[in-house]
Amino acid sequence: MTTTSQSAPTGLDIHFDGVVHLYPSPEGDVVALRGVDLDVEAGEEFALLGPSGSGKSTVLSLLAGLQRASAGQIQIGPYEMGKLSNRQLLRLRATEVSLVLQDPARNLLPYATATQNIEFAQRGARGRGKTPPWSPLELLQELGMGPLAGRTVATLSGGEQQRVAIASGVAGAPRLLLVDEPTSQLDTISRDQVIELLHRINSQLGSTVVSVTHDPAVAAAMPRTVTIRDGRVGAEGRRGQEYAVVGRDGSVQLPPDVLEMLPPGTLLQVRRHRAGVDLRNPELEPHDQ
Repeated sequence: MTTTSQSAPTGLDIHFDGVVHLYPSPEGDVVALRGVDLDVEAGEEFALLGPSGSGKSTVLSLLAGLQRASAGQIQIGPYEMGKLSNRQLLRLRATEVSLVLQDPARNLLPYATATQNIEFAQRGARGRGKTPPWSPLELLQELGMGPLAGRTVATLSGGEQQRVAIASGVAGAPRLLLVDEPTSQLDTISRDQVIELLHRINSQLGSTVVSVTHDPAVAAAMPRTVTIRDGRVGAEGRRGQEYAVVGRDGSVQLPPDVLEMLPPGTLLQVRRHRAGVDLRNPELEPHDQ
């Protein structure tokens, strides 16, 4: 599967500045995100990690404009998301931002064939005056779905529907591709085909790719990972090395195993040296006799 530079868009950069998001409930507001700061360069490919309920899918929903942040600012390329009208957000999703939800049925037309679903998804690219870089059949063959191109979605298995949904999300060459658990229903071979397709849209088209995942294989394949814990950015990974992240307010989320050693309320001394700083608990240090 090949493409040309003529159809290649430039990815969109992402900036979260102190983003807070609340969900109302009868018992009081539930805080999903607590002052998230996040910077992503145009054309980056990364995975969002974290336990269920940590806020990963909320980040994806805010990026897609399906929800609006309760506080803080979200900038995607030239667009300040909080200032866009609902109509502008719809146009953005139709032309430049593509969201593939975890439940493939929410992305697809069940009465249409796999090919027709992909053709429908490519309308946005044509609306921008762009020729889609890949044909529906090329995308389906890339994911091992070529023989099922003429089948209606309703007759496909969950894993097959998931692959059609991913092909549809990629089909219009979006500048920002958002995928929620893209391999949750796939076997190893199909999973690897999806990972390769995500790499390809990133490398060949320059699209920014954001994947929410629990799959270690997907996380390991991404050059950057961002871990969300308790509604905050807790850690980042760069090619296998994990780092704690200093927030714009100076806060640092410690790894869970460190929190067991240093529970909330622990008093620490900050000791500076040439390589950086150490956080030390003086009560745990040996004392001279």
